[in-house]
Amino acid sequence: MDIEAINSLPYEDFVSIFGNVVERCPIIAAAVWSGRPFPSGAAIEAAINAFIEALPESGKEGILRCHPDLAGKDLQSGTLTPESREEQGAAGLDRMGAAEVSRMTRLNAEYKARFGFPFVVCARMNDRRSIVEQLRERLGNTQAQERARGVEEVKEICRLRLQSLVHSDQKHKSTFQSVSVRSSLR
Repeated sequence: MDIEAINSLPYEDFVSIFGNVVERCPIIAAAVWSGRPFPSGAAIEAAINAFIEALPESGKEGILRCHPDLAGKDLQSGTLTPESREEQGAAGLDRMGAAEVSRMTRLNAEYKARFGFPFVVCARMNDRRSIVEQLRERLGNTQAQERARGVEEVKEICRLRLQSLVHSDQKHKSTFQSVSVRSSLR
């Protein structure tokens, strides 16, 4: 969709289309809808990021809890959101052998027991080997470090999902990229 079409969407349609750019959090799309008209896709991303940043720490953890375990039961049973299914598939998580799935299940459980929310990483920007490595490494982080890292990963997932929804000419594509670069420098 182009930005003009997005800005003309009624509330219900906007929430329906953008309600999963942050996994299973349509309330975020509902909240940013009132910020229309957006000058660009990057402005939608900025509004979503501002909403997330304004949340208390418990709200940020709530967003993290909406994410499924990577290579977990939702993938195995086919109950992932279409976006998560595509992203986990692109990372090769749907082609793991039994031993790999068992290791991921154990690491996911250890991570959740330590932090209270699932491990979140932008699967589309990784492969299954790097996901397992990051999961093992990040188990050594503090609660605050992991919450912050998880939120940054959510923003990256959101950016990529928005790019797939918002038709952008080269100017807007560059804007999406610059927003992502700025957020990764924090």
